[in-house]
Amino acid sequence: MKQSEIKQLSIAELQEKLSESKKSYTDLKMAHTISPLDNPIQLRVARRTVARVATELTKRDVQ
Repeated sequence: MKQSEIKQLSIAELQEKLSESKKSYTDLKMAHTISPLDNPIQLRVARRTVARVATELTKRDVQ
């Protein structure tokens, strides 16, 4: 998910997206632990998406 897309979401949508992204990242990590993923770059993309959404939420809380 791109930063421009994240900026357009409301706070409630960001919180929902954050929980979905964290769950997706955890599932990918577990799947990779059991047997290697075909595309391990998915882990990096998921982790960065979680970070982007969390950063945007923190930025809006500060303002």
